[in-house]
Amino acid sequence: MSDYILVIDEGTTSTRAIAFDKSLNPQASAQAEIPLTFPKDGWVEQDPEQIWEKTLDVCKQVISASGGVEKFSGIGIANQRETTLLWDKETGKAFGPAIIWQDRRTAARCEVLRKEGKERDVQALSGLILDPYFSATKIGWLLENVPGAKEAADAGKAAFGTVDSFLLFRLTGGREHATDVTNASRTAMMDLSTLAWSEHLCKLFDVPWSTLPTIAPTGSEYGETDQALFGKSLPISSMVGDQQAALIGQACVQPGEAKITYGTGAFLVANTGLDIPSSKNRLLGTCAYQAQSRTHWGLEGSIFNAGTVVKWLRDELGLISDAAASEAMAAELPDNGGVYFVPAFTGLGAPHWAPDARGQITGLSRGTRAAHIVRAGLEAAAYQTYDLLQAFESDGCNVGILRVDGGMAENDWLLQFLSDITGLVVERPPYPEMTALGAAVIAAGELGWMSLDDWHEARAIAKVYEPKMAASEREQLIEGWETALDYAIGK
Repeated sequence: MSDYILVIDEGTTSTRAIAFDKSLNPQASAQAEIPLTFPKDGWVEQDPEQIWEKTLDVCKQVISASGGVEKFSGIGIANQRETTLLWDKETGKAFGPAIIWQDRRTAARCEVLRKEGKERDVQALSGLILDPYFSATKIGWLLENVPGAKEAADAGKAAFGTVDSFLLFRLTGGREHATDVTNASRTAMMDLSTLAWSEHLCKLFDVPWSTLPTIAPTGSEYGETDQALFGKSLPISSMVGDQQAALIGQACVQPGEAKITYGTGAFLVANTGLDIPSSKNRLLGTCAYQAQSRTHWGLEGSIFNAGTVVKWLRDELGLISDAAASEAMAAELPDNGGVYFVPAFTGLGAPHWAPDARGQITGLSRGTRAAHIVRAGLEAAAYQTYDLLQAFESDGCNVGILRVDGGMAENDWLLQFLSDITGLVVERPPYPEMTALGAAVIAAGELGWMSLDDWHEARAIAKVYEPKMAASEREQLIEGWETALDYAIGK
């Protein structure tokens, strides 16, 4: 009997496969790291073949551990968004590297377009702003700088895609070239009002129409896997960008509900229902999901560096042995000792959008210890979340309860500090991998197993954190953060 959904969760630093049963409980999983490379300052890349090969490998591991491919009814895909690939439609071979969403190499191009007054059009049509974060300018870079790419595109032989589209192409043996609305809405080339590619924006970014994938709903029939891969063809029933996937996993399927995911970066998304959001604070309008005959929209703020801070403290500075050690080090201190850490390794995202900002550690004294720097790195995630929430509120989107997930959400000290700084109740679910769970929810809907409303009613909460900090202390800490932030931005 086919009782499982196979979910591919392809993230920034690793790829994993998870088998979910009909109640959406995980039954088996496998994970593999995919290294990032940094050829130049601000450049972040991955090898497309490693993305594919390691994803295929973890899928095979999970299928084997679950008792074979006959146990599975379908596949769902969740993926890192904005990461840009260009490949040959005939061979499937990529032109150059995968340019990761964190990459800043097209900052100058974005600045030129901004000075030409193009940002208003981009934001009005796509909901996004002019920033190297999004896919459009990355495609232009690949076409201009990778040998053979432009010639293939001019001949109609090159395919653009985010990671979902690339995996779909490979999984189906090159038969399907498509993406879903959540990923398309992160390219800066989709018209939110029509859920279709904008001819005007594609011309603005010099992206050939022939390279674009078909845009489909989040829950859809995306074709079947090549039988040779797993021994049986499996239907691909959902594709969804990772942050929208986490929104669904957290059961934020009704207007006004919000979540933040602390992974490599941190991403605050609120469901705005049937209304396409418009931001005066450089937040992002995005498609939350299109499934089960309804389309919901979202307002989003993106923090570029969150989990990367903990990884940097461990791998580059050697201040902690593992991520869990950061919690104990932070908790052992009575306060932050005046130390603030602005982790602008790859610039600052929303609401500042400062691509040239660089990291700062301020307030150092002779009494500063390693624990102060570690604690400051954790605190930075909460302060950046506070900045986003202020912008959301200014745009008329008031978040009442904050649902959290991702690797850093396992840190109890951080979540209590987050509640204290934001003044909000914080809820953590029992299962941390909301991204994979969201892709499973959408696929389950396509298979007739569970509706979005069923999932909303089934949501569970593992732990609740409530504000405990005095208002005066909170205000003083935020003031110190804002001063450090000014140093990083260069004010």
